[in-house]
Amino acid sequence: MASRRGASGRGAQVAAGRLPVAQVAVDVSLPHLDRPFDYLVPERLAQDAVPGCRVRVRFAGRLTGGYLLRRAEASQHQGTLAFLERVVSPEPVLTAEIAGLARAVADRYGGTLADVLRLAIPPRHAAAESGSPGLAAPEDAIPGRRPAPDGPPLPEPGPWARYPAGRSFLAALAGGRAPRAAWTALPGPHWPDEIARAAATARAAGSGALIVVPDARDLGLVDAALAGLLGPGQHVCLAAGLGPAERYRRWLTVARGQVRVVAGTRSAMFAPVADLGLVVIWDDGDDLHAEPRAPYPHAREVLALRAHRRGAAALLGGFARTTEVTQLVASGWAAALTADRATVRRWAPRVTAAGDDAELARDEAARSARLPGLALRTAREALASGPVLFQVPRRGYVVAVACEHCGARARCPRCGGPLSLPAARAAAVCGWCGEAAGSRCPGCGQAGLRALVVGAGRTAEELARAFPAAAVRTSGGAHVLAEVDGAPAVIVATPGAEPRAAGGYAAAVLLDGWALLGRASLRAAEEALRRWLNAAALVRPGREGGSVVVVADAALPPVQALVRWDPVTHAERELAERGELRFPPAVRLASLTGAEDAVREVVGAAGLPAGAQVLGPVPAADGAIAGPRPGETGQDGSGPDRSVRMLVRVDRRDGTALAAALRAAQAARTARKDAGVVRLQLDPAELL
Repeated sequence: MASRRGASGRGAQVAAGRLPVAQVAVDVSLPHLDRPFDYLVPERLAQDAVPGCRVRVRFAGRLTGGYLLRRAEASQHQGTLAFLERVVSPEPVLTAEIAGLARAVADRYGGTLADVLRLAIPPRHAAAESGSPGLAAPEDAIPGRRPAPDGPPLPEPGPWARYPAGRSFLAALAGGRAPRAAWTALPGPHWPDEIARAAATARAAGSGALIVVPDARDLGLVDAALAGLLGPGQHVCLAAGLGPAERYRRWLTVARGQVRVVAGTRSAMFAPVADLGLVVIWDDGDDLHAEPRAPYPHAREVLALRAHRRGAAALLGGFARTTEVTQLVASGWAAALTADRATVRRWAPRVTAAGDDAELARDEAARSARLPGLALRTAREALASGPVLFQVPRRGYVVAVACEHCGARARCPRCGGPLSLPAARAAAVCGWCGEAAGSRCPGCGQAGLRALVVGAGRTAEELARAFPAAAVRTSGGAHVLAEVDGAPAVIVATPGAEPRAAGGYAAAVLLDGWALLGRASLRAAEEALRRWLNAAALVRPGREGGSVVVVADAALPPVQALVRWDPVTHAERELAERGELRFPPAVRLASLTGAEDAVREVVGAAGLPAGAQVLGPVPAADGAIAGPRPGETGQDGSGPDRSVRMLVRVDRRDGTALAAALRAAQAARTARKDAGVVRLQLDPAELL
């Protein structure tokens, strides 16, 4: 295969007989061009044009970037070949492992290699390349070759001894084997140390380790734990917050084999760790692990695929358990790594539901009040010994308001958007157009608003009045606290923004459980339990007086799982229910969004696997416009073509075939230059 608009004539034909051929992955995202193209390597570039380097080539008349995949003596293409225009850098930034992984990820998600490589390899910074010593990787960085025993000593099990299979997992790592564990972590602050000990064990055995966490706060904890165990200069952290130049400099130290332990956020899942022996992902249910750019891969799936291809160990950990990890356990790919019930009771805080029967007998409003008596009593008692955490699902002040007379939801008179109050004594503001609106109800004509959904700001005001002697601090949005001291205080935080407290919180109150459980999402119960467990894990163990109050119906399965601290049983139940209803991850599912004609065309032209079920089309949730812009007319003069969504689901064993069929149909459309873009997403996190 070759570029057809390159050098021509007798000179090129003669050159084709004596010059080497380079197979190049051209940076073009069109599905019908998702394949390598052959180019001739001129003599002036013969030394620099090494496999994995960045090159510039002439493609369809334009100068385009790409990566040199491999060199060959001849090409199977029968026509004339174009020359490489230039080598951007002789640095081999694309290793053979990452090239194979990128191809596998593109195939799994129905995407293109070019899209995956944009996610896998950071943009080049010439100063970082010239400022880092040594272009060639050291001899012990060659994949498959064990390095000299210059790594850290084998660490002690430490907190891993609390798990019945913890020592066995570390022993397997130390022996060079590839255990794969679904790790349900015990509550408390020990999880960064446990991850660091697993990585240090793999490093002591001569292997590399790759750790992926959701955000910068978690990365800071893992960074400190790794530094304490491995010593300075033995690991690097990769995150977008470093800045392009520093991130690329650190990435180069990994690509050159100078560092074998890497921790980072989502983008680090493709880090070219030499002799990779362990992959770790923490809190895989966090939506930050889902890549928002095509082909929309999830860090958990990429790391699992990478461990499978490399024969590496895998540690999928968190306080909660997702149904996807449970599916891996059910299939036999991974084994459960959990603590026994006695150990769980020792380390978990005491959890009580505000709406249980015992509390209802004492307080009839326990089920309906936003701040029931149990929550206030627990917080008041706990403030005598330390800080108290209040988790609030919503940011802002008053997120939703209604007419205080007729109860109708207050909406903007201009665009119909929902109104909210940004602060106390502030005018209502539309959440869509941002315009201030009056408080008079268009239905009953009366003035006055009442709160429907209260955010963290209003909650902090209420708690300041309830506990006038305590300091009240908020964490969420643009102002996130990393840590608070152990002094008595009230901390109001949104999910994911809860700061760690020195010595742990004395208590936690999880407010507005209905807001999490009532979300229109397949993952509402799973996500609510995950957020509750993550907050409750910051509380001192029950034997030290730590307690948690969840304001939700005690009879609901997620609430019961929290009270028992049993996320595994809840995840197994969720997986069983989804299997009966044929929902992911029990099945593979593809989502196609775009103009209705284009979506129908792709689905109709695809050779779907036998038994595939097509659902829809239905209007897309975002109401996006596909095709003509607003105000323009479609081909039939009927106005803009509204975006629709269709779903295709198949058995898990047919997932790869489904991705290939839909990608082929997409390729046929782009080859014909059909109008309209169809967004293809395999296994989307949300179905609504």
